[in-house]
Amino acid sequence: MSIPKQARVVKIAQHGGPEVLTPDMADVPVPAYDEVLIKVAYAGVNRPDALQRAGLYNPPKEASPLPGLECAGEVVAMGAGVTDWAVGDQVCALLPGGGYAEFAVTPAAHCLPVPDGMSLKQAACLPETFFTVWSNVFQRGGLQAGERFLVHGGSSGIGTTAIQLAKAFGARVFATAGSDEKCAACVTLGAEQAINYRDADFVDVIRAEGGADVILDMVGGSYMQRNLKALADDGRLVQIAFLQGMKAELNMVQLMTRRLTMTGSTLRPQSDLAKARIAADLRAKVWPLLAAGKIAPVMDQEFALDDATSAHARMESSAHIGKIVLRVAG
Repeated sequence: MSIPKQARVVKIAQHGGPEVLTPDMADVPVPAYDEVLIKVAYAGVNRPDALQRAGLYNPPKEASPLPGLECAGEVVAMGAGVTDWAVGDQVCALLPGGGYAEFAVTPAAHCLPVPDGMSLKQAACLPETFFTVWSNVFQRGGLQAGERFLVHGGSSGIGTTAIQLAKAFGARVFATAGSDEKCAACVTLGAEQAINYRDADFVDVIRAEGGADVILDMVGGSYMQRNLKALADDGRLVQIAFLQGMKAELNMVQLMTRRLTMTGSTLRPQSDLAKARIAADLRAKVWPLLAAGKIAPVMDQEFALDDATSAHARMESSAHIGKIVLRVAG
C-alpha cells in the first residue's frame, strides 16, 4: 500500500480531563531497526492512557507522545533486521505509545499474530492486559494450579483477563467488583465467588476460604493492609496500580511472621527484551487457548478515533465491563 506522509492522530493538547484529547494530523512514523509499522485498525483504551492525559504518567523519552499502548492492524513496512513478519501480516501489538493514530511503530518482537477466528477489534484488546496479567500473576506471583487467587476490579479489562487465565490454568478464582451486575459477569467468566465490596468485606470472605495464595491489586490505599490480612501464609501480593492512593500504613510483623511476599511492576518502563520475553511466553502458552476459544477478551464499547474523549469518559466512569476500543480504520 502507499503510505502517506501524514495521518490522523489524537493528541493530548494539554494535561487535564478527557476533553483535552484532540484530533489532529501528524507525520507517519518510520520504523527503525527491528521495528514494524502497523496500519492501525483498532486501538485499545487503558488506564495508563488516562494517567498520561492527566500528566501523571509520562511516556519514555524515546516513545511517541501520543497515547495508546496497544493496537491491532496490518504490518505495512519494516525496518532492517525484521525477519519474523512480512508486509500484509495481521498482528496485535504492545506499543511504547502512539496507538491513538492511523499508523504506529513498535519493536517486531512485541507483536503477536491475531489468534485464529478472532477479529482485529477483539485482538486490539489483548496486548496490554495479557502482558500485564501474565507477567504479574504467573511470572512474578507464581500462581499455580489449585491455589486460591483473588483479583480486585474483576470486571475491568485486567480483571476479566486475570479471571479467565487463572481459571484456565487451574486456580480457584475469587474477585471483587462494585455492583451485582459486575459480580455476575465475574462468575460467568469463571470466578468461584465474586464479592460486591459495597456489601461485604473481602477479607472475611477470603479468610473463610483459607486465604488467598496470590492477590492482584490495582486499588492500593487502604486495600494494602487488608490484602495482607486476606493472604494465606506464604501468600504473594502483586501490586500493579494505586487507584485509591500509593501510601498506606502496613503491619510488617504480618509480612515477616507469615512469610508474605509483596511485589509488583509496571509494564511500560521495562526493557524491550523483557517485553519480548513476555510476548514469547504468551505465544507459547496462552495464544493456543485464545485460538481454541477457551478464553476471549471481554468487550465493553467501541468509539471512533475522533471520539477518544467519550472513550476516556466511559473508562473513568468505571461503568464499563471489559475493554474499550477505538475504531481507527474506516
